[in-house]
Amino acid sequence: MRLSIGIAGLFVGFLALGATSSILEMTPPIGGLALASLRDSFREVHNGHLHEAIDILEPRGTPVLAVVSGTILKLFLSKPGGKTIYQADEMGVYCYYYAHLDGYISGLREGARVRHGDVIGFVGSTGNADPRSPHLHFAIFELGPDRLWWKGTAVNPYPGLVAAVKRVKS
Repeated sequence: MRLSIGIAGLFVGFLALGATSSILEMTPPIGGLALASLRDSFREVHNGHLHEAIDILEPRGTPVLAVVSGTILKLFLSKPGGKTIYQADEMGVYCYYYAHLDGYISGLREGARVRHGDVIGFVGSTGNADPRSPHLHFAIFELGPDRLWWKGTAVNPYPGLVAAVKRVKS
């Protein structure tokens, strides 16, 4: 008799074996990031809607690092986000969103595998960002069962980033 448990069953089994959320394993998206550079703006209203992200002010061209290992799902240009990257974690549970980028690292493509700490792009002010205030707009989405990069439940990135910065500093 052949047992078929499907992806959902494998995921539940994986969690039962002690797997942790990729959010708990994040590294900072900016090298040398200080706690003082982080401000929880997740619940603020920006441009008439909930921000559901945080903005990390950095000079234009500062390298942006993958916060977890995983796969580049989408390189996307949008009016609000400008040049963006959607990256899934290795289990396809969370999507990490990097926006207002000045550009991508040469050769980055959809489907590419990245490791945490890899440079994937550069801080900018594309999209609806103020050109005088380059920053990384960083968000996390919990993907649903369909694993669609454009659909997910927003998760506040602030606590995970604070923990990541503290881990690096210790």
